[in-house]
Amino acid sequence: MKTDQAAARHVAVVGAGIVGVATAIELRRAGLEVTLIDRGEPGEGTSFGNGGVLASCAVVPVTVPGLLKKAPKMLFSRDQPLFLKWSYLPKLLPWLRRYLKHANAADARRIASAMNPIIGDSLADHQSLAAGTPAERWLVPSEYVFLYRDRAAFEADSFVWDIRRDEGFTWREIEGDAVAEFDPNLSADIGFVVALPDHGHITDPGRYVKDLAAHAIEQGANWRQGTVSDVVQESGRVVGVRIDGETLAAEAVVIATGAWSRALTDKLGVDIPLESERGYHLELVEPSVMPKVPCMVASGKFVMTPMDGRLRLAGVVEFGGLDAPPSREPVELLRRQALDVLPGITFRETREWLGHRPAPTDSIPVIGELEHLPGAWLGFGHQHVGLTGGPKTGRLLAQMISSNPPNLDMAPYAPERFATH
Repeated sequence: MKTDQAAARHVAVVGAGIVGVATAIELRRAGLEVTLIDRGEPGEGTSFGNGGVLASCAVVPVTVPGLLKKAPKMLFSRDQPLFLKWSYLPKLLPWLRRYLKHANAADARRIASAMNPIIGDSLADHQSLAAGTPAERWLVPSEYVFLYRDRAAFEADSFVWDIRRDEGFTWREIEGDAVAEFDPNLSADIGFVVALPDHGHITDPGRYVKDLAAHAIEQGANWRQGTVSDVVQESGRVVGVRIDGETLAAEAVVIATGAWSRALTDKLGVDIPLESERGYHLELVEPSVMPKVPCMVASGKFVMTPMDGRLRLAGVVEFGGLDAPPSREPVELLRRQALDVLPGITFRETREWLGHRPAPTDSIPVIGELEHLPGAWLGFGHQHVGLTGGPKTGRLLAQMISSNPPNLDMAPYAPERFATH
């Protein structure tokens, strides 16, 4: 059952990261009244600290064939980008069992086909979202490159690259002496580069989202800072949200609070198997050299993104829940590997950050209305591509809420898909 436009006169959007802010902008463009709500300021959660890459090609999930065999070895190596707070393992296990069931070729291809419509045209989606706003200054079209030791290392990833090719991505290969010509700052140990066109990056993700939020408010969206504790229902429909003990009337609500979304969805009677993939970044402030374009270091599964006055190193996966303090090992790994890739780099200081990527067990975001509660919409679960997929997700939600169904089968993203598992 879908919410008609007359019923959704006022939409409360809970969460002011990239998904919530994009949704608010698109809802205002559709002519609906919007209130954007967050317990903090816009762009200060996961959207603040992401890798900054519009990673359209990142359609292939982590759950590729062979993951189950590799994961234990990765956990016990100080040089691998997978970490676990072992005290959290009992709580993680139910999610982890369901997650690892998807580590097969058929599911990897199915997930990639579901992700492509959400992130595959990210640069154009961001350009459309930010057009005519102050946020445009942070958006830089660029190639996105993957760094390998040699061609053999690249060919060892053939399963992933075959899927990318099948999903329509193209690239050029740079090898041998041509690598130094492409970017002389890279280590001589990097002997093979894959460069994908039509990507991009954000040179300050936090300020980018803040500028987008300011634009939404300038265009008539209301802003409320506070904690939403519940969605108010009446006669089987959404009629508002509870915010800091008060009720804000609304005919529809969008829950876009990333890894924290279960605090609300559990109260709505829907069980979304969601975990936090804890991700870290390390910024090198005023670096002596910058990579030419955003780089994925394939061996370490982390990105190096040129930003405004600093180089951001971001990646690593740690499982440990939402509440545990940061660990030292992931940050030190980022530091060691970056110094290996950019030998001789110097910098004035470093900054560290821990954030929470919202990870459903099937690696596909949750986008849609709850069947049993008209007016309750979900938009979260993008794992490591939330920035990449935020604009398209916001547009899809706004289209559905304003009774303008998108030209896309939304079944792969429906919240109810978990009810049968």
